[in-house]
Amino acid sequence: MPSTSALLISELDAIDGWSPERWAITLRQITKLFLERASSLAANQVALFDDVLVRLTDHVDTPSLAQLSHQLSDIKCTLPLCNRRLALDGDESVSIPILRSLRLTPELLLEVVRSGGARHRVAIALRHTVDPAVSEALVQFADPAINHALAENLGARLLEADWARLVQIAGTDPRLAQKLARRSDLPEPLKRKVRAKIEDARMRHLNAMPAVMREQIENTIATAGTKKVLASSEQPDYADARAKMMELGRKGKLNDSTINRFAVRGEYTNIVAALALLTGSPVEVVLPMIASDSIEGLVLACKASRLDWATAAAIVKHRPGQSPVPAAELDRARKTFDEFSLSAAQRTVRF
Repeated sequence: MPSTSALLISELDAIDGWSPERWAITLRQITKLFLERASSLAANQVALFDDVLVRLTDHVDTPSLAQLSHQLSDIKCTLPLCNRRLALDGDESVSIPILRSLRLTPELLLEVVRSGGARHRVAIALRHTVDPAVSEALVQFADPAINHALAENLGARLLEADWARLVQIAGTDPRLAQKLARRSDLPEPLKRKVRAKIEDARMRHLNAMPAVMREQIENTIATAGTKKVLASSEQPDYADARAKMMELGRKGKLNDSTINRFAVRGEYTNIVAALALLTGSPVEVVLPMIASDSIEGLVLACKASRLDWATAAAIVKHRPGQSPVPAAELDRARKTFDEFSLSAAQRTVRF
């Protein structure tokens, strides 16, 4: 005599003429019943729900399948038939939600890695845990999105050969190198290697910056002829201002406090004279930096003058005739200020 479960499944298979809407309602009702009782069901009862649900999936539309995928992704018992059906569905809205389920077997995940698309592989790389065999398969695709996902995912376990492959790729991907350097489980020899890559990239960046920045400053000076630098009807007396700055310097008073006060008061004739004196550059070089829409040259002049960031920021913010500097641009300028050494800044702005 056939079992109750076999009779139920055969009756489902024999149903003919139901609309997709009615099938979807039935799927929702049975799913709700399962979710309410899942924690107390015996293994054979879970298997029955699995059989019934997977048969219902053949009769419903994609939105219903996507909803089922979301609902089953967090359950604590395994529905192997449903999991496989949903994970291998051709629609990403159905297949991707179930991929975060902790109940998927490594074998099924490997099958999805090999047959699915890029988004499936990234979703698997971001799972709460990723077995070494699955990580190994993912790394073979050399996809930057997968590499970054694995590097960020503390639940991903990799074989040493796969770590080594990511470290090799990080040689041309600074962000990946930074992420790998933060991994406590990265083998120590590879960690030293990736840190060396980071330091090498940083030094190359710093060595290239002065030349790039000097070119920008030269362009600023060359194109500043038509810009009115200071709001004044008469040409300021920079010779007199320079003499005043030299006197302040002899008294040890040409410092951050004094120059900051010049900026707040809008005394930019004094600012120009002070920066020219402290950097060893002519007034004609400093003036365009103050008038320019780009502030990095001016910030470097402040660095070369041995001023601190607070003074440099005050000079930038109070420039006459200039719009307020956006916060993001000021942050970038602060980074430039911090990254340049004093000697590099002086070489860059000294003409």
